[in-house]
Amino acid sequence: MNNRWCNYTELLTTVIMILIVKCDCNQVPNIDCNNLRLGQYICPHPDYEFIDLKTQQPKGCTKENKAKVTCLAATDLVCEETGNNTFKKDIPCKWTNGYSFETSLLLSIFLGMFGADRFYLGYPALGLLKLSTLGFLFVGQFFDVILIATQVVGPADGSHYVMPYYGAGITVIRSDNFTYKLPQDDW
Repeated sequence: MNNRWCNYTELLTTVIMILIVKCDCNQVPNIDCNNLRLGQYICPHPDYEFIDLKTQQPKGCTKENKAKVTCLAATDLVCEETGNNTFKKDIPCKWTNGYSFETSLLLSIFLGMFGADRFYLGYPALGLLKLSTLGFLFVGQFFDVILIATQVVGPADGSHYVMPYYGAGITVIRSDNFTYKLPQDDW
């Protein structure tokens, strides 16, 4: 029995030694960095300028309101996409096509009775209607000032306004079947 125990011990020691020799313990495995959890990466990378100064949105913002930015994974993580600790990730943004919020609001206030605001935003039919009726006798101009100021009316191409970084950006919250308030249990 004692001899058998020694054989098992020698075999186990040999297997462990082979595994230690074959294993390079300093090698870090490549991982898919798109599956990292919050806290395992910083996005966007703090060393890169990613804001477009003309639009005040991330560079490369698409019509789908997403932009690819460079992110930094935690130390000692190697991403399989790049071979280092940086990777690309989609972040939300607001696609703009050059229409200024301030310009459209000022056009609506001062030249709205002639339809200049609607022509500027890409609504030529409404602009012509406002021009021929003197802004629906100034009532349409008043409503357009309110609709543009609250950002209900935007550019006709579906883009967002170009806003200053600390501008009057509004996020519209809509209610649907998934956002209604759930009933609470009575205590």
